[in-house]
Formats: sequence, C-alpha cells, structure tokens
Amino acid sequence: MKAGTFIKPGKVELKDYPMPELKLENDAIIKIVRSCVCGSDLWWFRGISQRKANSTTGHEAIGIVEQVGAEVTQVKPGDFVIAPFTHGCGHCAACLAGFDGNCFNQGNEINGGYQGEYLKFHNANWALVKIPGKPSDYTAEQLNDFLALADVMATGYHAAASAEVKTGDTTVVFGDGAVGLCGVIAAKLRGAKRIIAMSRHQDRQKLAVEFGATDIVPERGDEAVKRVLELTNGNGADSVLECVGTKQSIQTALQVGRPGAIVGRVGVPQNPAIDTTALFWKNIGLRGGIAPVTTYDRDILLDAVLSGKIHPGRVFTKSFKLAQIQEAYEAMDQREAIKSLLIVNQ
Repeated sequence: MKAGTFIKPGKVELKDYPMPELKLENDAIIKIVRSCVCGSDLWWFRGISQRKANSTTGHEAIGIVEQVGAEVTQVKPGDFVIAPFTHGCGHCAACLAGFDGNCFNQGNEINGGYQGEYLKFHNANWALVKIPGKPSDYTAEQLNDFLALADVMATGYHAAASAEVKTGDTTVVFGDGAVGLCGVIAAKLRGAKRIIAMSRHQDRQKLAVEFGATDIVPERGDEAVKRVLELTNGNGADSVLECVGTKQSIQTALQVGRPGAIVGRVGVPQNPAIDTTALFWKNIGLRGGIAPVTTYDRDILLDAVLSGKIHPGRVFTKSFKLAQIQEAYEAMDQREAIKSLLIVNQ
C-alpha cells in the first residue's frame, strides 16, 4: 500500500508500506476513500515544528471498514465511517466527561496513514463514527462534508462550545483557515446573531459571509481591537473563537470580549509565553484545547450534515489525487487552497 510520508521540510512523497494488520482486539483496518491536508500539517512542512523523517502523514479521513478485531462490535466490514484523529476509548474519565480528544487510552501507534490507502485505527469500537449507507449513496459535496467532520468542523465547533456561544450572541472568530471558517458555521449553528470574522483574504471573506458571518474585520493587533469595539458600541463581544494559535491572535482575542466573555481557544499554541493578565481585569474566561471529535460528530454534527443544515466540506477548495500529495501541500502552503482534498479511492 502507498501512504504519504514526510521526507524533510517542504517535501512529502508517497512510499510503499506493508498492508496494516490487526494487532489489538479493538483495532480496525480502514480503506481510505477521502483524506486531506490540515493547516497544522503545514507547521512541519514549513519547518516551524519538528517531525521525524520517514513518518506517515495526515490525521483526517473517511473510509470503508475492511477488518475488525474481536472486541469491535459497533462497526463491521463494509461500514462507511469517519475516522477522527482523536481515537477515544469511550470509557475513561476524559471520554465519559465528553473530552475524547484527551482520552487516556488513545495509544500512539499508527500503521498505514490517514493520507494513504489503508489505516489501522485504534479504539475502533467507540471512536469510529458510522455514516449511513455507502459512499456511492452520496454526492462528492456530501463526501467532503463528512470528511470535514474528521477534524476541522469538530474543532471549529469545539471553539464555539468552549466559548459557550449561545442564541443572540455577538461572536468574534479569529482565523480564516478551515478551522476558523468552521468556527463561523458553528457559531451560527449555536444561534449567534452577529458573527465578526477576522479575515484579510478575499476568497476566505466571501466564504465566511456565505457561512454566516455578518461583519468582516481585516485589521490586526490594536487596530483590530479598536474596530471590534467600534462594531460592538464599545462593549466587546459576548464570545470569542481563537482558531489560529499565534501570539498576536491570542493576545488580540483576549482584548475583544466584553466583561464575562469566554475565549474558546483551539488554535494549537505556537508560542508558550502568552500574557493572560488582561483576563483578570475584565473577568474574561479562557477555555479550549483538543476537540472531542467523536462526541461532537455523534451528538450534533453528523445529523447537521445529513439534514443539509451545514456544509463544512466547502472549505476544500482544491482537490488532488493521492499521487499529487506534494502539490496538495504546496497549494495550501502558498494559499492557493483553503484546504486541500485528497481523493484516494472512488
């Protein structure tokens, strides 16, 4: 089988690997149908973070179950599934509390790769999310919607849930990548009346508005704070979604909420030194982290996609065959694509 492999910063290629084999009784082997490139993948692609050379890549996919271990009873061969990156077990304290992204029993061995033809998936009995029917029952656009549920839509929703977005809120969303755009979807889904999207890229601004943003703010830093306060009559926002992770984004997010607002933070931190003093003086809350993908998909997001209420798959603005994986990364790195889709099997 072939799977995407990190070679060095700026270089990803397909390599041949042995077919994955069941090792644990709670494993499943999945034939990948669709995968994609994540914004977080660009960190090591750009050399910002370290990654082991010759390691397989990716963490988002949908596919068909091919084999299951003896303890897997909730899915069976032939089932169409979302493969979240979180691998929650469903029974530890974290999973029971609704935070399967922090599962204590995730394991760390990946056999195959999400950006590849086959994947061995741990904790398959609980973590996999079954989609009704089979891939051929759905349009290409619907398949893309399902794929977004493997990470970015759930992560955007986690920002909104962590910020406690509620009906009638004025919500500010930092980040116009796939997660930030899904944050706009999530804020609207949770009933926000006004959604201020922080974006300076025209194609992403357009999509944000189509997803439900009511205002666009292209400014950054102090100018961004000033503009948001102007838009909210000096009060600040009821809820804030931070979907970037840079120091500037986080520091700005901490300043645009009204007293008592909560910042839902899902942008992976890129700088450990963040001054949180502003939180104290305005009673601002800060929550968030790794999204509980399986929990959100099962409770809310899969039904929202199946009913046509949300269409997060629109964040995939360019598609590639698996053999074009290098081009898929380059398209995102050069901002030619919001999110690159990898078509693995029809």
